[in-house]
Amino acid sequence: MGVALITPFKSDGNVDYTALSRLVDYQLRNGTDYLVVLGTTAETPTLTPEEQKEVVQLVISKVNGQIPIVLGVGGNNTSALVQKLKTEDFNGIDAILSVVPYYNKPSQEGIYQHYKCVAQASSLPVVLYNVPGRTGVNMSAETTLRLAREFENVVAVKEASGNMTQIGMIIKNKPADFQVISGDDGITFPLITFGAVGVISVIGNAFPKEFSRMVRLALAGDYTSALTIHHRFTELFELLFVDGNPAGVKSMLCMMGYIENELRLPLIPTQITTYEKIRNVLQELNIKC
Repeated sequence: MGVALITPFKSDGNVDYTALSRLVDYQLRNGTDYLVVLGTTAETPTLTPEEQKEVVQLVISKVNGQIPIVLGVGGNNTSALVQKLKTEDFNGIDAILSVVPYYNKPSQEGIYQHYKCVAQASSLPVVLYNVPGRTGVNMSAETTLRLAREFENVVAVKEASGNMTQIGMIIKNKPADFQVISGDDGITFPLITFGAVGVISVIGNAFPKEFSRMVRLALAGDYTSALTIHHRFTELFELLFVDGNPAGVKSMLCMMGYIENELRLPLIPTQITTYEKIRNVLQELNIKC
């Protein structure tokens, strides 16, 4: 299981690097297999370039080679992204996660050509990221498979389309060494039964030990035990995203004492009704909050 790290903020709006350090330690102690830094869940568009560099360096320093680090490196200006891949320092990073270009709404051929440039520019393995609910365009199974077959360093896809038929088609027809990763906590269990290898998780910020155990049990074929854990979190899967991501998981981490419940505009904290529902579920799960 990978965890898409949040970025904690203080009440004055600054990045809370002390809280981030605690969160990384929490992940390392509780079975997370790798960390995804500067992804969607990190509110990356609201971070200054200097803050982004500081976040990355802190995580690299804290992890100190114990687990892999995947860095979010995406954009909708292909030439600028290629320049970044060719010129920036990626020491300490094990792979990049690159989202389908957003806002522009490219064709499938445009998506392919974009990723072709990314793959050719990157010295690191590339994980594709398909999340049409955010980007405005879906990368089809055919485009994903084309990239997987043609570029050796395109090693995986984080699939967050929610389209089980599409994801099943990728799993069925992919090269043997290409991995399909769930981008949605709520459907991770069924996707593993299809042949996915795990998840890049949001809820793992709060429950790395429990959710990584669910993933490992499912991968080992112990579906009964994995499903029991999956069902424990069913209500939280929905509540986490009612008011947008990462508002839900930040409210949860705040209740658990790890961070302040702060986001940067245009995102705002969860509504009080959602907050109380999350608190009630945590109490039912015997989580101290």
